[in-house]
Amino acid sequence: MRKLILALAIALFAPMAGAVQPDEVLDDPVLEARARELSKGLRCLVCRNENIDESNAELARDLRLFVRERLVAGDTDAQVLAAVVDSYGEFALLNPRATGANLLLWIAGPAMFLIALGVGGAFVLGRKRAAANAPEGLSDAEEARLKEILGP
Repeated sequence: MRKLILALAIALFAPMAGAVQPDEVLDDPVLEARARELSKGLRCLVCRNENIDESNAELARDLRLFVRERLVAGDTDAQVLAAVVDSYGEFALLNPRATGANLLLWIAGPAMFLIALGVGGAFVLGRKRAAANAPEGLSDAEEARLKEILGP
């Protein structure tokens, strides 16, 4: 039973530990807290959708150390993020900024949805109008002409 409880505790709390190694941790708890917060918003370029705080990849470790070096040097959070983007590109941000070319990507999804909604609505309205304008059936003259064509 103890082994089961221990295994369960490890399974639940191990992901919370993250991949930050003891030799990476800064002595100043305020700077370390800032580094952890910044690391949660930076993508591991090897693991893709995992932040560098949780990734065990060597590149993630390098990024964690880079962030801590910049903080120790006195950079603000914005300056650290700018330095990471300058070095690795905006892909390194887990939540890319909605500016410049990225603005097109942020707007494209909702815009395409609205266009599809408009096209679908126009199609439905067109079908309703076509059904309303359709004649009920053949007139007496049309039925007589049809019988004449088809013969006895």
